[in-house]
Amino acid sequence: MPKVLIADKLSPAAITIFQERGLDFDNKPGMSKDELLACVDQYDGIAIRSATKITKEVLAKATKLKVVGRAGIGVDNVDIPAATAAGVIVMNTPFGNSITTAEHAISLMLALARELPAANASTQAGKWEKNRFMGVEITGKVLGLIGAGNIGSIVADRARGLKMRVVAFDPYLSPERAVELGVEKVELNDLLARADFITLHVPLTAETKNVLSANAIAKTKKGVRIINCARGGLVDEFALKAALDSGHVAGAALDVFDTEPATENILFGSDKLVATPHLGASTSEAQENVALQVAEQISDYLLTGAVVNALNMPSISAAEAVKVKPWINLAEKLGSFAGQLTGTSLTGVEIIYEGTPTALNTKAMTQAVILGLLQPMLTGVNMVNAPEIAKDRGVRVSETRRDAEGIYEGYIKIVVTMTDAQGVQTTRRVAGTVFSDGRPRLIQIKDIDLDSEFAAHMLYVVNEDKPGFIGRLGTLLGDASVNIANFTLGRSAPGQDAICLVEVDGKVDEALLTKISKLPAVRMARELNF
Repeated sequence: MPKVLIADKLSPAAITIFQERGLDFDNKPGMSKDELLACVDQYDGIAIRSATKITKEVLAKATKLKVVGRAGIGVDNVDIPAATAAGVIVMNTPFGNSITTAEHAISLMLALARELPAANASTQAGKWEKNRFMGVEITGKVLGLIGAGNIGSIVADRARGLKMRVVAFDPYLSPERAVELGVEKVELNDLLARADFITLHVPLTAETKNVLSANAIAKTKKGVRIINCARGGLVDEFALKAALDSGHVAGAALDVFDTEPATENILFGSDKLVATPHLGASTSEAQENVALQVAEQISDYLLTGAVVNALNMPSISAAEAVKVKPWINLAEKLGSFAGQLTGTSLTGVEIIYEGTPTALNTKAMTQAVILGLLQPMLTGVNMVNAPEIAKDRGVRVSETRRDAEGIYEGYIKIVVTMTDAQGVQTTRRVAGTVFSDGRPRLIQIKDIDLDSEFAAHMLYVVNEDKPGFIGRLGTLLGDASVNIANFTLGRSAPGQDAICLVEVDGKVDEALLTKISKLPAVRMARELNF
């Protein structure tokens, strides 16, 4: 049974999920780095919050590890590239604290608009500075939303309920979704020029780092107020301080900072700043939700293969996993078939999905094809890192979907492109389907129809369709004491290209392959292993 390490504190209800699902687990929150390194090789899964660091060093020791689950959104404490290279799926729980974080952003916006923290401190100090704290209304004001994903869309809904007008910058926001949310989709410069309040709801990436830079802040209207409950690093803190000091920015409310814990910061001490210690997800409801979700997600993956909220792998629900697994198996075997016949000149692969698989998770199937293709050529390739390796090697990957035609309700066909040193391209084509019992079948090679199972050991022969070939091949195999388990033939036309797939009971050595290659009419002879 898979074993899970609970490395950070989870609720008793979340731990109960592991128990009820029958998983073995150790509950060891608060371990030191050395303690983690000493035991991490025992576990198939690790559940964390923000304290435990899953570094490259930890991953190198975690030889059994298959999945890391983060109870929360941010995964700054996980080395995702190293996890991907190691074939470890990294999951988070992006929806468990969405409402909590959105509500915190709205709370900070209201506190900022009416200068509540400063007014509270002044009043409790015995002052009565009624004329000092002249806030602004939010009704009718323009809220600029940078990021309109799950949390951003909730903020937009709440803001519209407060009678604000919402404009949103998000490259992934479709016009249809903008209409559904009741927001106006704009470019960033337009948002900066129009917004009375700006709130950020995007992850920290190379593209979003300092999205509110000195240059961007200079484009905002005078008196703008900025709220950030997403990630430190989205706002240039030095540029923000200069804008607050000059009065161009009327106020800022930050829940996140470049360096956390933020025990000191260049912005601290300003009466125009409202600061909280990364409280966006800090409600009892949110903490419980993300703990339960991460326990469910890790359990589902280890027990059923379901992949939910993964950051380096296509998601597959538990219900979908049952349907898609046979097709993933077929996809990997088709890739392996082509990969074992392909040299290092691989430059592209087109994957054609017809009928049944088009309604399933083709991303996972495509990933399996790439894995199968690359494994015969490279070491260290796995389901998680295969697409990145293909991309780094310049292999173009494309998908085509179409309705079912012909006798099969669904099939997968791959077309592999190879380019030699002179730039001459050749292609290799292979197709397969899944039978009702879940078994994958080869149905076409080089556009020649046939029907064959995949076997552990197979002999692949391309030859001219000439009388006597089968007898000569059978004699060679018999003389070498190689037992034939199955024999499949296909040809393009009488006397033209023919293909022979022979399932044998053991490996075929090089000496026998050489003899087969020298048979009259044989153009290629290869051993295939699945």
